[in-house]
Amino acid sequence: MGKQTPVNKVIIVGAGPSGLLLGILLAKEGVKVQIVEASDELDKNPRAAHYAPSAVYDLDRAGVLDDVKAQGIHPDAVCWRHPDGSFIAGIRNRMDIDHPMVCLPLDKLDILLLEHFLRAPNTEVLWEHKVVSIEQDENEARVNVETPTGKQTFAADYVVGCDGANSQIRRSLFGDWNYPGETLQKQIIATNVYYDFHKFGYWDSNFIIDEKDWYMAARITDDGLWRVTYGDDWGLSNEEYLKRQPERFEKILPGNPKPGDYKLVSASPYKLHQRCAESFRVGRFLLAADAAHLCNPFGGLGLTGGIADVGSLYDALVALRNGKTDDSILDKYSEVRREKWAKIIDPMSRANFKRVCLDEAESDRNEFWALCKKMEEDDELARQMAQGTNVLREDFREYLTA
Repeated sequence: MGKQTPVNKVIIVGAGPSGLLLGILLAKEGVKVQIVEASDELDKNPRAAHYAPSAVYDLDRAGVLDDVKAQGIHPDAVCWRHPDGSFIAGIRNRMDIDHPMVCLPLDKLDILLLEHFLRAPNTEVLWEHKVVSIEQDENEARVNVETPTGKQTFAADYVVGCDGANSQIRRSLFGDWNYPGETLQKQIIATNVYYDFHKFGYWDSNFIIDEKDWYMAARITDDGLWRVTYGDDWGLSNEEYLKRQPERFEKILPGNPKPGDYKLVSASPYKLHQRCAESFRVGRFLLAADAAHLCNPFGGLGLTGGIADVGSLYDALVALRNGKTDDSILDKYSEVRREKWAKIIDPMSRANFKRVCLDEAESDRNEFWALCKKMEEDDELARQMAQGTNVLREDFREYLTA
């Protein structure tokens, strides 16, 4: 049996989308929320952000969806193509479902979320506050923080690590190198570029499948900014990858563009990880989103899964605050979210990536293409598939004890 514990103040480590969204949700319930962030500003990288219906649900609960829609776009569809651009299969997005997909680059979402968070009562963000160690007892959790004015300690009923893949909270709980899983032996370079893919007949989201020249191209803004994520040889330095970018674009993109044919906004090499922490709860410390689990970006399940963590943790903490359960609900949070990663996020994201780089059985690909074709003919099936990410959500009402 667990015990009743107050949820009057929560510290969130990390002012990214997951931390800010959780802060908004908790503040709306009267919880005092303090966000500590190591950087001196929000992340300005316009990373792609396609919010599937399960994520849009939580954006709606936080009261930010109307602003997201006003600034974002509704992508028309996703498809798969051969390197020559020829069409293989596609899935049209649906607007006639609850919470249809919306896209808004993360840098814009973060600004929007920060504005909403700071408008709520009893909220603050402490910039240039880097957590260096943690401690806890029966009554509170504490973070020891380096600040511009020296070391300080902050305490709360609970501390939530939303501080990304290199989470200091996770490292403090389990050790610097204890993040179970693997690094895939594939290299990606994520770029943001102004280039007119539509003139080549491309849809808003496109996966080009090939053993070597695979990539993803997705429109992320109304003014023509696209996210292009492509593969390159394993084992080179970041400098070498960036030097090779013009050559790779000319080889793989439609129209074989030279640097003067497009406007490159950013380019960042990334390693691909499939990892999950051994627990998302240790006493009064909790983990969510990239601090808790990682997957490759093909299919958007990392961000979608992270927002699902936020929704579940919010439900659990509010139930505890309102006396509807004891703190064992937080163990259930950890159990449920780890299971969602193991049974859905990890295998689905792996399958998405293998499909793109032709690392799966041909029979599996053909089965998927057949499913896409069937959705064109079966409206109800298409509707169900459009809402497929809702399986990442969990109704915590069944776990309440009071």
